[in-house]
Amino acid sequence: MRMNRSTPYLGIIAALAAVLFVATLFDVPPTSQESSVSTTTPIIVVSAPEIVSQPKLEAATTSPAVPPAVPRAEKPVVPKAPVPAPAQPVAPVVVQLIPTEALFDASALALRDALVNIICYAPPGSRLRSISGSGVFIDSKGIILTNAHVAQSFLLADRRVSCVIRSGSPARDKYEAALIYISPSWIRANATALTQDSPIGNGEYDFALLAVTKSATSVPLPTRFPSVPLAQVPSPSGTPVIIASYGAQFLESDQIQSSLFPTVVSGTIKKIFTFATNTIDVFSLGGSAAAQEGSSGGGVADMAGTLIGTITTSTVTGATDTRSLSAITASYIRAEYASEMGSALDLLLAEPTAASIADFAPQIPALEALLTVHLP
Repeated sequence: MRMNRSTPYLGIIAALAAVLFVATLFDVPPTSQESSVSTTTPIIVVSAPEIVSQPKLEAATTSPAVPPAVPRAEKPVVPKAPVPAPAQPVAPVVVQLIPTEALFDASALALRDALVNIICYAPPGSRLRSISGSGVFIDSKGIILTNAHVAQSFLLADRRVSCVIRSGSPARDKYEAALIYISPSWIRANATALTQDSPIGNGEYDFALLAVTKSATSVPLPTRFPSVPLAQVPSPSGTPVIIASYGAQFLESDQIQSSLFPTVVSGTIKKIFTFATNTIDVFSLGGSAAAQEGSSGGGVADMAGTLIGTITTSTVTGATDTRSLSAITASYIRAEYASEMGSALDLLLAEPTAASIADFAPQIPALEALLTVHLP
């Protein structure tokens, strides 16, 4: 991560340098036979490797991350003399103002409906860990945006790791899914995270995309999934937001399986950070009930109902309102995907999901090998 030359922010960066991934591990007793989850598979919540090295602070600005190209000067065009039009009656313009509370309610409802819980179970006796994280449908075809540190478990089917997509209040098993993208840069930079008790990171490259493949129950798949579209441009500091996740830090294993409810709170963008020099890549949200383990992959939406960020990192000690929650921006995700793949993310979202799954499948063995080379 290249450092900005903005010296006044170095103190802030240093103060943030000790933030941990939300990856606290704990042993969990087996569940009852009535549980919908296998009684032989313990759950250890490792849902969010949290921030230890916060990206550097970018000066707060309302300008877009990448300034538009400046058009070259051209000779002025002299218009022809206009021909007066006959006078026409002008209809009154009626402007209907939507109350801020209504916008927030609509955005919160859309984000809650698009929110999912992702649980991946490691086999008993394995050095691998079971996890619970979050994700958000960003396309009505059934495409889910989450973190790479959550979705990496989908690379480990050969290690008998199984994953299920859940939703609802409380969360219930709903779908099975497959990877259509995970950042190769994140895998290369975090190849040993699977074996670490407290993995750390700063959110860079930490995103992945899943596509629903079939129902996990007898209920058929919906023709359209509730979704929140991914924003095109970053939002400035001070922007009011809705934050939603399946935080699970304070729950036991059986509660995660049977009584996990979504957390939906309001907030504002506090500070803006960058991984480069002038792009808005990360924003901080301060403390809230969403600042806990299990929230990784959760969504941050604006009042327009677009997804402007994906939760990646948080501190995990102390009261939740004193913690620090951060998200990578939708604009960063779009730019990084285009850099990795050489094409726009919207092209992937436009493809049939079966084609996207088939296109990505040949990359899985090499990525899995990077993760498992350090395992026995």
